[in-house]
Amino acid sequence: MPAGMPGFVGLEPEARSMRAYQPTLVYGLLQTEGYARAIHEVQKPVEETTSELSRNSVALRMKRQEVLTRENQVKLRVILGEAALRYPVGGDEIMREQYEKPAMLSAWGHVSIQVLPFRRGYRSANDFAILDLGDHLPPRVQIDSAWGSTHPSDKRREVDRFMRRFDAMAASALPPEDTPDFLNRLEREL
Repeated sequence: MPAGMPGFVGLEPEARSMRAYQPTLVYGLLQTEGYARAIHEVQKPVEETTSELSRNSVALRMKRQEVLTRENQVKLRVILGEAALRYPVGGDEIMREQYEKPAMLSAWGHVSIQVLPFRRGYRSANDFAILDLGDHLPPRVQIDSAWGSTHPSDKRREVDRFMRRFDAMAASALPPEDTPDFLNRLEREL
């Protein structure tokens, strides 16, 4: 994992709520196993990773999704850039399954998924996630760069800046109730 990521992943189970923005890939907690495996296979030659490391990364990603199904589920709000859903990963069957999963998850009361469509003035930012850890720990933001590095921070000023950014993007994105129809349209285009 990139530096900073283990600490963030270790805190995920403690989170009461999470907000995340992903402009170019489906957010990890929403990925199917096939999609996650296909991403790792594409990145493998570039990142010079072994098959074992890829398998372990996919297994960890699937394990992390348990925060959505445990007894005290995390409240999850995700904004996906339209590019994250249109970028073909794996074959049509992998994409079909990937479109079905967030459509299903969006029906859960504790999961909200919005799509930020392509529009004039659309500007992609780095992906980021914000953890609300309750009253005993400060909220934490993790910003990922295009080079695979991560920057975690619990500095209130930085966290607040990303909360404002998230809220502004949520206001520009399609409403959560439109997400299943958007995903169904993409699935029919395959």
